[in-house]
Amino acid sequence: GSPRRLLLISNSTLHGGGYLGHCQQHIQSFLGQKVKRVLFIPYALHDRDAYARTAREKFESLGYGLDSIHESCDPVEAVRKSEAIFIGGGNTFRLLKALYDNSLIQEIRKRVLEDGIPYMGSSAGTNVATISINTTNDMPIVYPPSLQALGLVPFNINPHYLDPDIKRTHMGETREERIRQYHEEPNTPPVLGLREGTMLLVEGDKATLQGVTGARLFLRGKKPTEHEPGTDFSFLLTDSNALN
Repeated sequence: GSPRRLLLISNSTLHGGGYLGHCQQHIQSFLGQKVKRVLFIPYALHDRDAYARTAREKFESLGYGLDSIHESCDPVEAVRKSEAIFIGGGNTFRLLKALYDNSLIQEIRKRVLEDGIPYMGSSAGTNVATISINTTNDMPIVYPPSLQALGLVPFNINPHYLDPDIKRTHMGETREERIRQYHEEPNTPPVLGLREGTMLLVEGDKATLQGVTGARLFLRGKKPTEHEPGTDFSFLLTDSNALN
C-alpha cells in the first residue's frame, strides 16, 4: 500500500467564516501531534508575502509553525526537509508554472508518495495534486510547460463545483457541461466535483469524502452520480482507465 496522506479541500474560505475556518478541525486531526512545522507554497497568488502572513497566522493558531517556500533560497531543499506540505489556492496555471520553474514536481511527488509526509491542498492546491489541471475553473493567465500536475491521485478534481441554477437566465455552459466536454476526449480520467465545504481525505489506498456538502462524480461515458459526506471513494485510487 501507498504511504500517501492527503487532505484535498475544495475551498479555503466558506461563506460566513474565516480563512480555513470550516476545516480547521479536519486539519488538526490530519496533521496530528507529530507535525511541528508546515511548509506553505503560496505560488498561486501574486502577493506571496501577504499570503504567507495569512496562512502563518492560521496555522500558528492551530499550534503549528509555518515556513513559506518563497522565503527559502533553495525551494528544492525546503521540500526535502519538510514535515508536511500545504499548497494554497489562487490561480492554478500560475501555481503549476511556478512548481515547474522551481523543479518541485518530482520532489513533492517523492516526499508524499514515497516518504509519506502529509500533503494538504486547497482549491488550486487541490487541482495540482491530481493528474492534470485540465478541469480547473481558472483562466490560463500564464503558460506552464505542461498541464500534467503532481499526480498524487489518478483522477482529476473540480474544486468549487457549482450546480446549475435553474432560476438564472445565463446561457453559458454549466460546470457539468464543461466536464462532459472534457470527457468527450479519449482516455480522460474521472472528475470529482467537490462543492464548497467539502474535502477528500486520502490515507494510503483509502479515500473518504468529508465536510458539510456533497460531491458529484463524473466518469467518462456514464451519468454523473451524487455522493454525501462519508462516501468511500477508494475505488478512484485504482487505475482510472479501468473505471471508464
